[in-house]
Amino acid sequence: MVIRRTTEVDVLTPATDNVDPNRIPKRTLYTGRTIPAIGLGTFSSDRVPGEEIAEAVLGAASVGYRHFDCASVYGNEHLIGRSLRQIIEGGVRRSELWITSKLWNDRHAPQDVAASCEKSLADLQLEYLDLYFVHWPFPNNHPPGCDVGSRSRDAKPYIHENFMKTWRAMEKLVERGLVRHIGTSNMTIPKLKLLLRDAEIKPACNEMELHPHFQQSELFQFVRDNGIAPIGYSPIGSPSRPDRDRTPHDTVDVEDPVIVKIAQRLGVHPAVVCVKWAQQRGQIPIPFSVRHAHYLGNLGGVVSEPLTNEEMQEVAGIDRNCRLIKGQVFLWKSGQNWEDLWDLNGEITRP
Repeated sequence: MVIRRTTEVDVLTPATDNVDPNRIPKRTLYTGRTIPAIGLGTFSSDRVPGEEIAEAVLGAASVGYRHFDCASVYGNEHLIGRSLRQIIEGGVRRSELWITSKLWNDRHAPQDVAASCEKSLADLQLEYLDLYFVHWPFPNNHPPGCDVGSRSRDAKPYIHENFMKTWRAMEKLVERGLVRHIGTSNMTIPKLKLLLRDAEIKPACNEMELHPHFQQSELFQFVRDNGIAPIGYSPIGSPSRPDRDRTPHDTVDVEDPVIVKIAQRLGVHPAVVCVKWAQQRGQIPIPFSVRHAHYLGNLGGVVSEPLTNEEMQEVAGIDRNCRLIKGQVFLWKSGQNWEDLWDLNGEITRP
């Protein structure tokens, strides 16, 4: 398979040109199917053109990636679909790929779920998705590139009865064979407890913010204890996150002295240490990059020398509870703080 990719040269570029996909660790889901334990994220935060992301998908596949995390709201699935078609026509079997997409907030109505999934399938040029998420538990839409004060006129809190109507429609996608697994994203323990109580098909995965400075240990353990695989977005600390999610108190994982020290020992970029830690911890990181050296370095990190037990313990000790993707645009009434979205007191925040 010949795939065009970028030719950027970076310091600490791995010596290898690719990674044998068979060497990539896998996680076994409760269904018995396996998912590659690292994927390529495709969210650009409005900073990278879709064409560059589509090219990065080609490049990532050429160096060994088989897991790609997409979403309708990213606005680039129609471009990524061309890359996936080229990858498959180049000799990679569809069964070797793991492709995820997500239901956006303005499609929570049960009658809209199937149409949204079918649109993603058409754009991605696929007959089925391996995993389909409810992107956020709130049906609150916002325009692309909006600022932190943007609010939907029809914004609502999490209402479990309404969410279950969406979930029933998600379950029907599995029954129709359009998706192999369904999952949740940006959830909390109280919300997941209700879903696990009422679901006929429980979530196979939960996608959540996970990085050394935001380890979410309680939620991480909860999903694992319930047979749900944790997929971690922003695994290196989301340096390209939207401006609306930036606050003065945010910390930078790749500048942490512990991460830097380990990176120096291994001779890799600190971002690779974050990805290695994530995979060894038991989550599935989905770092985003369009730079060849970076996505190759991340992939190489999960198949190379592991962190020592002492280093894993050191990284466990630098958790700062620093949430970077705060989600203020999903709040539903004035006077609220972003923390109201995350049920920090163990109860779902009500109107």
